[in-house]
Amino acid sequence: MKKFAIYIGLAGLLISGLQACSNSEAVQVNGVIDNPGNVKVVSFYEGDQKLDSTFIADGNKFKFERPATQERLLTIEVGKNRYPVILEPGKNVEFNVDLQQPENYEIKGSDLSQKLKDFAPQKARIDFVRDSLQQSFSSATAEMDANGIQNLRSEMLMKFEPFFKNYINQAVDFANKNEDLAGFYVMSTLDPEMAEAELISYADHIKDKFNNNRYVGEFKAEVDKLRKLAVGQKAPEITAYTPDNKTVKLSDFKGKYVLVDFWASWCMPCREENPNIVKQYNTFKDKNFTVLGVSLDNNPGSWMRAIQDDKLTWTNISDLQAWSSPLIIDYSIKGIPTSYILDAEGNIIAKNLRGKQLEDFLTKTLIK
Repeated sequence: MKKFAIYIGLAGLLISGLQACSNSEAVQVNGVIDNPGNVKVVSFYEGDQKLDSTFIADGNKFKFERPATQERLLTIEVGKNRYPVILEPGKNVEFNVDLQQPENYEIKGSDLSQKLKDFAPQKARIDFVRDSLQQSFSSATAEMDANGIQNLRSEMLMKFEPFFKNYINQAVDFANKNEDLAGFYVMSTLDPEMAEAELISYADHIKDKFNNNRYVGEFKAEVDKLRKLAVGQKAPEITAYTPDNKTVKLSDFKGKYVLVDFWASWCMPCREENPNIVKQYNTFKDKNFTVLGVSLDNNPGSWMRAIQDDKLTWTNISDLQAWSSPLIIDYSIKGIPTSYILDAEGNIIAKNLRGKQLEDFLTKTLIK
């Protein structure tokens, strides 16, 4: 599962190295890395962008300094360990860690960074749960068929869902108590698929805050994209063509519950999920339900063969533009399979349900 990742550039942080600046116009951090072993450098990131690295010098000391006129949320990377810090212009922050006990680091000179350190155990716990889930899933599915994989995925997500919901509640509570960059950082770690409503609510709450912070600005922009496709929103219109070149629009299906399934003939996870969608379609097609298959193929022959081979008897459409399709932007598609379930008015009521999760949702929604 992915975290809510915000990637930003160096603009706004770095200025010409020839320009002098006072301590009030710089952020800095220094400290000691005890027992570094083979670790020779300390690296610094802002979002996904690496800003710099500094060698661990005599006495295992390091120092980092950069021009800045506002608070900066950075990550210090020491070996395989990463530590979030918030640096404030004019404040010298001290960071110390013993790599024999990397979780017990020390931060001085930054109240905001200390807040993040206090929250670190909750963050570490949910990261452990994520890693355990992935390892268990990979190990258990080594010899499973497609249906078994999808069913296990649904079962494991249901099993671990309480852990993720608990973390969401912890993050929201922390942000409510800390209306600063520390609260922002914790909220930015949430998975948008599981915390959509919470992220939208938080973005609304900080819409007039941190206006000059590029990191927060990127977060708000990403949430705005999320908002457009959130549960409860009207699904964007889709216009494309059937294999026999007839024009079909998503709005043509108004009055029915619709599973909009973005897939492609070359996408193995999509093809592996198709038998489940066929099963659900046959079960619920007489309950005011249908499927609209939207292909990201660019080869009409491959697309039509896959429709026939997988017995996809519902309406299938494509503009045959693959990843150049405007639907990629309209539906913020970052990978497939991606799917949306719409109610009879064309509003989004669920997203990305597969395996037993899809069956359970359709049963609950359509059988009254």
